Amino acid sequence: MMETILIIEDDRALAQGLTRALSTEQTTVTCCSSLQEASNVMSTDSFDLIILDVNLPDGNGFDYLKRIKDTYPAVPVIMLTANDLESDIVAGLEKGADDYITKPFSLAVLRARVDVQLRRKRDKDPLLSSRPVTIGDFSFDFDRMEYTRCGDPVILSRTEQKLLRILVENAGITISRDRLIDAVWTGDAEFVDENALSVAVKRLRDKLNAGDCIKTVYGIGYMWVKDNG
Repeated sequence: MMETILIIEDDRALAQGLTRALSTEQTTVTCCSSLQEASNVMSTDSFDLIILDVNLPDGNGFDYLKRIKDTYPAVPVIMLTANDLESDIVAGLEKGADDYITKPFSLAVLRARVDVQLRRKRDKDPLLSSRPVTIGDFSFDFDRMEYTRCGDPVILSRTEQKLLRILVENAGITISRDRLIDAVWTGDAEFVDENALSVAVKRLRDKLNAGDCIKTVYGIGYMWVKDNG
C-alpha cells in the first residue's frame, strides 16, 4: 500500500530530517516551505497525512488548518510548533488537528504518532481494506495481486500494479508525473527516465483495455477517471 505524507515546514533542515525519517518503500513524502506552495501541491495531488507547522512565512498554520479540514475532512493533520502553551494546543485541537507535537521532539515519537494516524485513516477507508475494489468491469485485489476485467484475469508487472494502485486510490484526482515516478520507483526516482512512466502507463492501459479510464492530463500527469463505468 503506497501512502503519501505532506510536510509543510519552512525549516529546510528539519523538513529534510522528517523526510528521511518518514520515507519508506510504502510511504512517499512531499515537502513545502510555505502555505502557497502547499496549496499549489494539494490542488493536483492528494495526501494521506499532513504535518503542518504553526509558524510559516506567509501565514498562520492554525488558520490554514481550518482550510484543510473544510476541504479535506478525512485527511489527518499533525501540528508542529515551538510553542508548548496549553492555549495553543487547545486551539489546534479545537480547529480540527488530529495530533499536536511541540519542538524539540523525538523522531521515534513522531513516527509512532504518524503510524497511528495513518492506521486510523486506513481502517476508515474501504478502498484501503483487504476487500477487492470493483469499478465497472474491473475488479482489483491489491493485497492478493489479482486483477480482472469482465471476469478475465489480467497479469500485471509489479511496476504496473503500483501505478494502478496509486491511480485508483486517487480516482478523480490528477497525479503529477513526478509524484507517480517517486511512488512507483521508490528510492530510484532520480535515476528513472521520464519515458519509463509513459511506457508503463501505455502498457497498463493496453493490458486492462482501460483507455477511457486512465486519462492523460497534458503537461501535468495522469488520472483514473472517477465516474467511468
